[in-house]
Amino acid sequence: MTKLIIQIPCFNEEDTLLTTLNALPTKISGVNEIEVLVINDGSEDKSSEIALKWGANVLEIKPNRGLANAFRAGLGECLKRDADIIVNTDADNQYCANDIEKLIKPILEGSADIVIGARNISSIKEFTPLKKLLQRIGSSVLRLLSSTPVEDAPSGFRAFSKQAAIRINVFDNYTYTMETLLQANAKGLRVASVPIRVNSMLRKSKLVKNIFDYIFKSMKTTIRMFIVYRPFRFFITIAAFLGMAGICLVARFLYFYFQGAGNGHIQSLIFAAVFLISSVQVGIIAIIGDLLSINRKLIEDVQTRLKKLELRK
Repeated sequence: MTKLIIQIPCFNEEDTLLTTLNALPTKISGVNEIEVLVINDGSEDKSSEIALKWGANVLEIKPNRGLANAFRAGLGECLKRDADIIVNTDADNQYCANDIEKLIKPILEGSADIVIGARNISSIKEFTPLKKLLQRIGSSVLRLLSSTPVEDAPSGFRAFSKQAAIRINVFDNYTYTMETLLQANAKGLRVASVPIRVNSMLRKSKLVKNIFDYIFKSMKTTIRMFIVYRPFRFFITIAAFLGMAGICLVARFLYFYFQGAGNGHIQSLIFAAVFLISSVQVGIIAIIGDLLSINRKLIEDVQTRLKKLELRK
């Protein structure tokens, strides 16, 4: 028996929610039961009433706490409802619901733990050329940092196996899309990417106020999560650059020294000392960060075991 729960984070979506719900599939090959969960994130309109009248289950969150929190709460509720597979989609009907079958196929086949729906960014007419370019750059950076084959990193159309949902922890309050990818590789979860279709845009994005605000917040989230999950790599890279700068300055001083003009370049030694000392200090931070990362993994293992025990009860 395989149970699929489709979760839909929702905040004041009375104009688009019914369209999204009506588009959801009622039968999928390999799935015995399909349930819909709307996470009502402090909506002040009739979103909750519409969802209940349609027949969906509703998880109420008050007051509004943001998309990432709604996603996190949704995963927890889906696990309590004994979901084997969880699909996350948006309430604005952006993603083609008929592609849910394609989205969960790698999980049903046992070849992936997390599946990301990849939009054909170049064909989305509502996206400006700048936004399309930034989407490609952002996805390339996330592929590099997370070591996952993701084609569309910001895509919210995702499927999670039960085990992946248990092990994922979302800390950020802005968005979950990048954080879950960085976590996936760190926790040994297999990530797949499948092409999906999109529908015509019914409203403007509530998450992206403007492109520059989105870039700033996305970069902040990515750097923060990279430090959390790859502290040694992050700090040792900085230490290496500082060390190389110090060595280059020492080499510069020695060059002039052997030319007989060392007295005029003593400042190179001063700056070299600053860079080399900083390199050693950052290197020590890298080691401490790595030890803290090991401790965090042990705590997360305990948390995973506790989640499994709670679900059994």
